[in-house]
Amino acid sequence: MTTAPLAERLRPRTLNDYIGQTHLVGEGGIVRRMIESGHVASFILWGPPGVGKTTLARIIANTVKVPFYTLSAVNSGVKDVRDVIERASRDSGSMFASGRPILFIDEIHRFSKSQQDSLLGAIEQGIVTLIGATTENPSFEVIRPLLSRAQVYTLKPLEESELDTLLQRAIATDETLASHSPEVNQTTALFRFAGGDARKLLNILDLLEQSTPQGEKIVIDDSTVTHRLQENPTAYDKGGEMHYDIISAFIKSIRGSDPDAALYWLARMVAGGEEPEFIARRLLILASEDIGLANPNALLLANATFDAVHKLGWPEGRIPLAECTVYLATSPKSNSAYMGINAALALVDDTGNLPVPLHLRNAPTSLMKEMGYGHDYKYAHDYPDHFVKQQFMPSGLGHRALWHPADNPAEQRLAAIQTQRWGAAEQKNQED
Repeated sequence: MTTAPLAERLRPRTLNDYIGQTHLVGEGGIVRRMIESGHVASFILWGPPGVGKTTLARIIANTVKVPFYTLSAVNSGVKDVRDVIERASRDSGSMFASGRPILFIDEIHRFSKSQQDSLLGAIEQGIVTLIGATTENPSFEVIRPLLSRAQVYTLKPLEESELDTLLQRAIATDETLASHSPEVNQTTALFRFAGGDARKLLNILDLLEQSTPQGEKIVIDDSTVTHRLQENPTAYDKGGEMHYDIISAFIKSIRGSDPDAALYWLARMVAGGEEPEFIARRLLILASEDIGLANPNALLLANATFDAVHKLGWPEGRIPLAECTVYLATSPKSNSAYMGINAALALVDDTGNLPVPLHLRNAPTSLMKEMGYGHDYKYAHDYPDHFVKQQFMPSGLGHRALWHPADNPAEQRLAAIQTQRWGAAEQKNQED
């Protein structure tokens, strides 16, 4: 009998054994077509934990028979990335190379900008094919140059029928489970606790097996599953549906200015052993997105909190997290900066790469100056109050109002200053 967890014992080795994600690996799916052709392009797998991101990457590498390197963004730095790329470069240049090496990076959203930047050259030059895995929205967590080089594929939580297939396979093929002659009577509680997470379902089965004396039958029903999990609240991982539900309730409580509810949900995460940096990172996002210019100090405190919990960990990290939670919950709210950048991105998508007006361009050479670069630019500090009206938008765009100040004292003061400088929005449009 092996001591490896059931999730590892049952990890699929081939695409035919892979459960779920039929939109990607089913007949005609894009990932299946890449595997069958033997030509794999760089991509990022985005989805909740336990839906097969790492397993799919390993299946791809095994099937196309290329060198496979793996890094975890949790404990890898720029040096680790460069070392792997150097080894991959040697492998791809070998006369025995069967194809471009695959570099799999788990939790790629945790990579800093510099770490992500270090990947660009190797992908561009074809040294490696990147497969990334993330539970966070890549649009927010992955730099744009990397997104332009790697397609994003979304993985979905497993449906009940797929969880049932996994359950039946575990009972039929695993010797350790088979030694207890499992009897399945009800699956409602099992599937509800699994929450679409294959790993969680197998971990629950592991718990049932380990808590059943040798020689006794494992009975799988709603009562038994619920009772065993209540006795062992940390027996299954914290990365599934409950994890996302609680962080959602936490963020919405702060956004809704309820510090008591926010502290309650924070306590649930602390008691469950959630990673303190995960909570602090969400507070950083909220300070920018939901408080913003209504109270810019919120971002400073959230950033200091992230630094503090990184140094402290548990249990002391709960204190700065609680301080920040109460401060953000009781702070005035504004999403004007968040809405402004979204409006600006939509404008860029609609209008494309418009040229920078000549007077705003840098002119480091005499030729550029002769071409008009920087000509007629007005240096703001040479004018009263360090301001002078001139066009900053691309020619032909006029001026689009992208930032709309929220109705709070801080932003109304900023809006008054802007009106004093530019006049009403209609006057500013006429100036442009």
